Amino acid sequence: MAKDMTNGNIKKHLIQFAIPMILGNLFQLTYNAVDSIIVGKFAGKDSLAAVGCANPIMNIIIFFIIGICMGASVLMSEFYGSGNHEKLKKEVSTTMLVGCGFTIFVSILCFLLAKPILSLIHTPDEILKEAATYLSIICAGLIFTFFYNVYACSLRSIGDSKTPIYFLIISSILNASLDLVLVAGLKMGVIGAALATVIAEATASILCIAYVYKKVPLLQLKRCEFVVERSLVKSTINYSWATAMQQTVLYIGKVLVQGAVNPLGVDSIATFNAVNRIDDFAFTPQQSISHGLTTFVAQNRGAMEKSSDPDNRTHYKERMTKGFRTGLLLEASYFVILCIVVFTLARPMMNLFVPKDSSSVVDLGVTYLHFMAVFYILPAMTNGVQGYFRGMGQMKTTLIATTVQMIVRVLCSYLLAPRFEISGIAFACLAGWTAMLIFEVPEYFRYKKGLN
Repeated sequence: MAKDMTNGNIKKHLIQFAIPMILGNLFQLTYNAVDSIIVGKFAGKDSLAAVGCANPIMNIIIFFIIGICMGASVLMSEFYGSGNHEKLKKEVSTTMLVGCGFTIFVSILCFLLAKPILSLIHTPDEILKEAATYLSIICAGLIFTFFYNVYACSLRSIGDSKTPIYFLIISSILNASLDLVLVAGLKMGVIGAALATVIAEATASILCIAYVYKKVPLLQLKRCEFVVERSLVKSTINYSWATAMQQTVLYIGKVLVQGAVNPLGVDSIATFNAVNRIDDFAFTPQQSISHGLTTFVAQNRGAMEKSSDPDNRTHYKERMTKGFRTGLLLEASYFVILCIVVFTLARPMMNLFVPKDSSSVVDLGVTYLHFMAVFYILPAMTNGVQGYFRGMGQMKTTLIATTVQMIVRVLCSYLLAPRFEISGIAFACLAGWTAMLIFEVPEYFRYKKGLN
């Protein structure tokens, strides 16, 4: 159901938008988490480490595609906020066609180069074959990832963050069921885990497309409407490229961090895979609040730019500022809950991901999570600032901030990991987020001054 955020209670809009996204993203994360839990329990530590080595590469590819959709959705939100529905549909069509062609190209390329790429990040020989097999199968199903995300982002751009969650719930249940059958039952190892993920993602994409064509006329495209609108290509590429590159820089950085972890041995690799899963669940609500803020700001910016009335323009400008402050307050409130939960339940959470005989992996993970529970306040703030800048169309600012963060994190990882092992990675994260805020905060005040 579409939602206009240019009027009404700001906090209510952000919470109502963020909660379904939080739930949806948590279900999406269960794809990989369930893979890790079941692979770790039923296929062993080496297979868990293989999935852990493949995941950073997989995330670079997937989040580049997601970044394309996210960037385009800012334009969609702007057009929806301004009431220009015809241009909204043309933006959906342009994103669909250009993104689809790009996804097919990347899918083929990564399928063919999976093993060489994994070798570049020093994946141990004993798990290289399994990691390459897992990554190749995931790459073969990337087109389903694109279709789901382009339709989900389109729905969110018009304020509907609830509908995509229903399809993710169904596909997550399917993914877990298939993991149990293929990995635990048929002993297919990482092949079974990868197939389960692809089938589940295909299901989510088909359901999302079917819903749009049955219930959302605003986003439906007839055959004659599938065209690349030249006037929108440049804007779409500018928004999508910057957002996709931001996502790519983030996960390239994570791959490089994985390269700092891999020489520490299989125990550390398995630990890093497990704590990354927990980190992902911890970050998801922060990112969902940020995405809600992006949609809110973009819709109000679209309405402001359309209006010629000075009073109306001032009204929308003030709403954007209030929305930003409200978003930061929600981020900080979530951090308090997150800190308590992660610090208290670190050991039980680690036990979910590793076999009972891997106590060393659990101990390493608990130490890492105790540090991170306190550090999570920093990404809460950076996500809020990033959400505001995306909504204002300042994609290059978000890209630079993320690049600064990852450069500092990677450098610190290689400096600290040999001495402090996994705990060194936690402090490298702290250093990266701190550098990001040092860049973002002055940039925010400079940008705000320019608006007045």
